[in-house]
Amino acid sequence: MPAGVAHEVTNASSSSELLALSAFASDEITREPVNVAFEVKERGKKNPTPNDPEFIVRFAEAETYELSEGAEFRDLFAGRFGAIGICGGYGRFQPGASLPCHTHEYDESITVAEGEAACLVQGTKYVLSGCDTAFVPQGRPHRFLNHSDSPMAIVWVYAGSEPGRTLVNSSYCDGTMVWQERPIGI
Repeated sequence: MPAGVAHEVTNASSSSELLALSAFASDEITREPVNVAFEVKERGKKNPTPNDPEFIVRFAEAETYELSEGAEFRDLFAGRFGAIGICGGYGRFQPGASLPCHTHEYDESITVAEGEAACLVQGTKYVLSGCDTAFVPQGRPHRFLNHSDSPMAIVWVYAGSEPGRTLVNSSYCDGTMVWQERPIGI
């Protein structure tokens, strides 16, 4: 949803709870109530028209790709879809799957949406589950691993318009090698 576009989220079900995760391309979250009545254009499962400011990626139709064996990802919003300064998606890890140790040129937020994840950040290990969320500042080596017998899934958000990562030696994530803070871009 582009900045400045009036919108609301409503749970259409009277019997099921809605879990909604939101992310903003800003260091300050603001909401400005709009006191104007808008005509509701019921589109159901149809997508926005080319003249609409919003963009919808249907999860079932999103392109999937494998970042490492058993770790399948879908980009759900990014610069190529119209987002500015923010991108994100969904990753599903089969039992035993992990991402290689890596860094980003931007901050990252990762929410564990299903299962249990081991999160290694520059020599510190955390166990996350039940929508626990990790924030990893730019330039910090980190990785996520699924050590369980069940699938694990994450929702990730980067403070950059397109996903990208720089692979680094796994010893920086597990702490057997000391990471030297580096200015971004060097």
